[in-house]
Formats: sequence, structure tokens, C-alpha cells
Amino acid sequence: MLPFDASAALTIQTQPAFGTDAELAAVHKQLLLLDPTGARFAAVLRDTIDQLLNGEVTGRYDWETLFKTERTHAGTLVEINLQREFRFDDGEAMDYRIAGIEVDCKYSQRFGGWMIPPEAMGHLCLLVWADDYKSRWSAGIFRVREEWLNRGGNRDSKLTVKAQHRNQIAWLWRDAELPENVLLHMDPLDREAVFASKSGQQRLNELFRRAQARRLGRNVIRTVAQQKDYMKRVRGNGGARSALRPEGILIMGDYDSHRSVAAQLSVPVPGEGEFVSVRVAEVPATTAARPAVVLDDRCWAVATPDDGPCVAPELPKHTK
Repeated sequence: MLPFDASAALTIQTQPAFGTDAELAAVHKQLLLLDPTGARFAAVLRDTIDQLLNGEVTGRYDWETLFKTERTHAGTLVEINLQREFRFDDGEAMDYRIAGIEVDCKYSQRFGGWMIPPEAMGHLCLLVWADDYKSRWSAGIFRVREEWLNRGGNRDSKLTVKAQHRNQIAWLWRDAELPENVLLHMDPLDREAVFASKSGQQRLNELFRRAQARRLGRNVIRTVAQQKDYMKRVRGNGGARSALRPEGILIMGDYDSHRSVAAQLSVPVPGEGEFVSVRVAEVPATTAARPAVVLDDRCWAVATPDDGPCVAPELPKHTK
């Protein structure tokens, strides 16, 4: 599961206007108990988008490159993956039972585009939105009422929530941060350089050169390497870690010892299954100008453009 920085991005409506809807309040409360920060929800959405892109096989990283049939399947995958993550009971009339209450689940990549079937009338819906280009997502609970819906004009007579009545959605998380799709948001010239080589190893090396101080999850690594032994291509003994060390670049993984180094250097700390690369330079041990870490009995800080090339130190031994 990918990590999530809730403090930087999460907006939670803690006192929604439930009115007299006790069922809505109960479902809302249960979901916040299961996921107080939204980290699990965000990870499911990130993983589902990555599942659709299937970068290890296709090399894709952009939602727009999905086939129409794949985009149509996204809602079903979100419903399935949320149920797997939270172990919701099956519903009888709707998708789930949450806190013993029937709840349907509807996902849209376009905010407000949730397609609600006529059979959901009167029931609760978990409305989910995620946009990989904006790196944002939202989820809320909505009681389906005819007066709050646009009439269906499509073949299946599905309904949408009127814009003026979206205030009836009891938001769990609103406009929260979606874990970044690094390849999608890279500078196009950097991305072109990453994919220029036919060698998976060389592509990974270039990724770590070009995407420094950014969390790179396993899906990014898989998409760039397009090899089943992609993790081997990151580590030392011939992987990117040993290949880039002569250039002064450290590649920290999700080990506690590596996380400590990242924290002391004041760069993003790798979460589970993540890597962070950064070029370092040796600095005087007495300096207080830059965050620094002691490795190989020397003091190191994040390199600036003025710092010349050097061989990076060895990272500490792996410990979880």
C-alpha cells in the first residue's frame, strides 16, 4: 500500500449536516473509524489507477492512454478494491453493507460525474472521485433522493447529482491529496530522457537521476523497468544504487536506517515500498547551514549546483 501525507493534504468535514438521517451518520462514523486519515482510501485509489495502467506490461502512466473499455471498468475495480481493503459485507440490494446499512458505491474520474442507477433511489451512496492530473480525491456519503438528481438522459436512465445539491453530500474527505503519479507529473524532457534507453536498467538509473527528492513507489519502478526482477535493478551489486553511487547519488529505501538518513537530510522519507534518491556532498561537520547526516564517519548534505562531483557514502545496513 502506498503511503499518504494526511497532514499536507487532507480536508475532513468532521461535522456534516446529517439532519435526522441516522443511517447516513452511522455509515459516515464507521468509515472514519476504519480510516481516520484517509490513508487507506487514498492508497486503494492510487493502486486501482495503477492496476488499470498496468505499467509493468504496457509502460503506460497516463489515464488518457487507457482504452474506453478500461476507463469504463475503473468504477468496478474501485468498488472491488475498496471492499477487499475494508472487508465490507456484501449488500443485498446495493454493493455493500456498512454498519449494517445498505450502501452503493459510485466512482467517477470527473467530479460530479457519478452515474446513479434508478434502483439506488432512497439508498445511501458512497461517492468517490479521483483525478490523477490534479493529484486529488474526494469521498462522501449521499442519500439518493429524486429532488436532488438530474433526470437520466442516457440509455440506462442513470442519474447524476444536481450541482446545487452537492452540499447534501456528507464528505468524509474532500479534495484530499492523491499519492503522486510521478511519471505523469515529471518535466516532459526528463520523462523523455528516462524512457530513451532500450535497457530497463538504464531507464531506472535515469529515473533516479532525474526524479530526485521524490517518493518513487514500486509501480513507478515497474513501469520504467518493465522487467519482472525490477527490485533487483534498484539495489546494489549492479543495480541503480551501485551504478549511481560514483555520481554522488544515494537511493534510500523503506528500511528504518534509510528513512533516518532521509529525515536527517530533510528530503521526503520513503514509505513502504518506496525509494528516494538524492545527490549528496561532503560538508564540514561543524556547519549549521544545511541539514546533514554522518555516514562513513563523514558529514553529508544534499548537494547544491555549486558542489562538485564525489562518490556517495555507503548507506547503513538494512534494518526494518
